[in-house]
Amino acid sequence: MTNLHLLHRPRRLRKNSIVRNMVAETHLSKDMLMYPYFVMKGKGIQNPIAAMPGIDHFSPDTLVRDIEPLLKRGINKILLFGVGDTKSDMADSAYNDNSAVPTALRLLKATFGNDLYVATDVCVCAYTTHGHCGVLAHDHILNDESVVLLGKMALTHAQAGADMVAPSDMMDGRVGHIRHVLDNAGYSETALMAYSIKYASAYYGPFREAADSAPQKGDRKGYQMDFRNPNESMREAMLDENEGADVLMVKPALAYLDIIHQLRQQTHLPVACYNVSGEYSMLKLAAQHQLINEQNLVMENMYAFARAGANIIITYHAKDIVLQEWL
Repeated sequence: MTNLHLLHRPRRLRKNSIVRNMVAETHLSKDMLMYPYFVMKGKGIQNPIAAMPGIDHFSPDTLVRDIEPLLKRGINKILLFGVGDTKSDMADSAYNDNSAVPTALRLLKATFGNDLYVATDVCVCAYTTHGHCGVLAHDHILNDESVVLLGKMALTHAQAGADMVAPSDMMDGRVGHIRHVLDNAGYSETALMAYSIKYASAYYGPFREAADSAPQKGDRKGYQMDFRNPNESMREAMLDENEGADVLMVKPALAYLDIIHQLRQQTHLPVACYNVSGEYSMLKLAAQHQLINEQNLVMENMYAFARAGANIIITYHAKDIVLQEWL
């Protein structure tokens, strides 16, 4: 047998799974996963979303039934998106107490209590006739008027039982305003997860079908971030931290591992990343065509997010990960 008399043999710590697990530098757990849901008013609804294989629209009652097995397997954090409510220029249904999200919140809290942690997306794009994330006037999104609407929406969610609100609009100053509105109304314990670094990304395509939130005219580059600007991203995140955010988020995740890592170095707050619809659907479709090993690639991505520095991973893969015991 040839012996090169090597002093350093890194392969010794890769000999088998026991030693590999012992020396692993990155750890992933179910506690890090948050699962997004799309909820609409009604009863008995569970409709597949064509652009997102394996993801459905739920009414509150079917949502409860779908969550039960996940909760038993360790997924106890969800992010709610409302769809199907009445649309108007001023997004009135976004803060209507009888809209889909508040209705679902009350049922979820009555059913699961504090065993389920519920975050809600706070944005008006699914509630406006034009599909933009704020008040539109002469093809321009009015920042301050939009922030007022977001404050109303966040308060409605908090009153209905949301544990956390998550503004995703990218208006200036919305974190500070929402924190002020919640605190003044007696909801100082409601946490705030800011979509702090949300890029104007092509990876959102399937979500816009799922939420019926595509802009009817123009795009969102006037308020969502330019993906060429990492320094500006850090400035946005630090503004949100200074305004009272409890968690800072990067969205999308897979193409922005460098941004997740850079943000991790800049803050002591928890960092979330959103593994978005386009990232999910591309992988699902490739798996359906047997081009990839779905489990292996999903878990490789999850560990990449954790390695980059994410404490919270919002992903549509969470259900598969727990129910199929990939983790």
